[in-house]
Parts: sequence; structure tokens; C-alpha cells
Amino acid sequence: MDMTDRPPWLQAPLQRAVAALATGRLAHGLLVCGAEHIGKRAFAAALAGAVLCRQRVDGAACGRCRDCVLVAAGTHPDLRTLSYAESEKTGVLRKEIVIEQVRELAAWLTLTAQRGGALVAIIDPATAMNHHAANALLKALEEPLPGRYLLLLCVAPAQLPATIRSRCQRIVLQPPPTAEALAWLRRRGHAETTAAAALAAARGHPGLAAHWLDSGLIELRQGVHADLAAIVQGRSSPLEVAAQWLGDDRAGERLQFAAEHAVERAAIALAATTGAARSASGDADKLATWFAAANRTRELLRTPIRGDLALAGLLREWRLAMAG
Repeated sequence: MDMTDRPPWLQAPLQRAVAALATGRLAHGLLVCGAEHIGKRAFAAALAGAVLCRQRVDGAACGRCRDCVLVAAGTHPDLRTLSYAESEKTGVLRKEIVIEQVRELAAWLTLTAQRGGALVAIIDPATAMNHHAANALLKALEEPLPGRYLLLLCVAPAQLPATIRSRCQRIVLQPPPTAEALAWLRRRGHAETTAAAALAAARGHPGLAAHWLDSGLIELRQGVHADLAAIVQGRSSPLEVAAQWLGDDRAGERLQFAAEHAVERAAIALAATTGAARSASGDADKLATWFAAANRTRELLRTPIRGDLALAGLLREWRLAMAG
């Protein structure tokens, strides 16, 4: 794919990376970080394509050669992605990347490239590596062979060991200006009013706004806000709303939106200039506590507990936090 077809906020960092590649300055270890849905995977795929392409045009992948065709098809033998894998014992997808996976990848990086060029490995998400897996990765980062590139994708780089962070060149992906983000959303077929509302809700993050719009999550978010307001106003009981939220498989998403709403209300409370205004917005400290409780409840819903009681209790605490 030509670089001009990529989301606008990926262009500048991608151009810098391919320029470094062309002059031999691209680091062997790259830490690609940014918020969810910002385009880390698309960036990594584009950069991996540029590394593996040997007929580059202005430093970028040509998109036509055999290597580019294989990358686009997901079958290039010299490109690997490491992520969550099934447990051999249980057949269930693991919740972390384990040492055996990293050791296998490190051994693969010592082999000769089948296509005669470079080897590229993508770890996504890098923060899923457990302690032992992260330690196993250090040798590959400390003693890189020529033509080997490791791309570590993550949302929160601070969650990675300092020993890994210090051995990687960091690339931070950030949203574009509002006008550029809106233009991109409109090119995706969203009406300007709808796109603007979603972009504002996503705090200027066009990738997240597009995800919400494309998946119907923007309506779910609005519904969560309405439900929380109904609880405060006494039009719905916490138990009723809890039963509604547990009626499908989207309780976790609803709780995430509810937690974010608490953060927004806490910010309003902190910005209030008078005691009356602060009280009307709810107490910021109580909202911060509720935010943490909402995140804990989201994790609890994945366990065999009475989800209706846990959620109803949380929503009752919301009414108390917003009292007055």
C-alpha cells in the first residue's frame, strides 16, 4: 500500500522510520507505543514491509515485488508476529506471552532469512510478556545480529522492564489535529456531525472514534451515560440497570464507559470554582474511588461470582457518589 493511503497520523513517524532505514540508522529494537486503536499494528506492518522490500521507492515498500506480495498476504517467511497463544495443556488462549514463545522467537532470529534479506519480529502486545519472557528477550536486544529487527507494540511502555525500554528506540504514535481527524472520519463515510461528536467523546482520538462508530459502541456509550443519570435521578434502580447491563455480553464495555464517565465528572468537579458547583458535579475523591471500583468490578465479572449483585452494588455507590 502506498504511504499516502495510510491514516494521516501515521505518515510522519513512518516517513522518519523509513528514512532511518534507508541510511542504516534504524534501531534493531523499536518500541512502538500509543493508545488503543491509534494504529500501532498498521504502523508495524508498514515498517516491516519497508524493511523486507528490496525494491523500495523513496525508502518505502514498493507494494509490487514478491516480498511485498508475501507481506500483504501474511505469508512472508521472514516476518513473524508473537502474541497470545493457546496453552498446549488446556487449549485455552493464554493471558500472557510465556518464556517458551520468546525463546523460540529468539532462536528464529539467529537463522538465515529464507528470502535472503532481513528478519522482522513483532511482539504484540509487548506488555503481555511475563517476567521470565521479558528476561529471555533481553539477549536478542543486547546482541542483535545484522538485519534483525524487533518491533514491540504497547499502550503503556512504563509497564515494560526498564532493561527492555533502555535498549529500544521509542516511536510514539499520536492523534492528528482535529481538522485532519475529522476529514479522515468523513472519508470513512461518517457524517460530519456524528464524526465530530464521536471525536469529542474520544478526546480527539480518531482511531478510537472510528472504532466506536463502526462497531456501534458510540450508542452503547450514550446509553451508559443515560443509565447512570437515571440512577442518580431515581428513574431507575441500580438492580434494574445491573440486570440490563448483564443482559448481553457487553457488560465489560459498559463498565469501561462508566469508569471513563467517572473520570470526566471528576475533572468537572476539580475544575469547579464554587462549593455549590463542585457539589453539583459530585465529589472528585468519591468519583476517583468509584473509578477504581468500576475497573475492579469489570475484572470480577470474568470470575464465577454473582455478577448482578456486584454490579448492583457498584451502581448503588455511583448514586451515593453523585448525591447532592
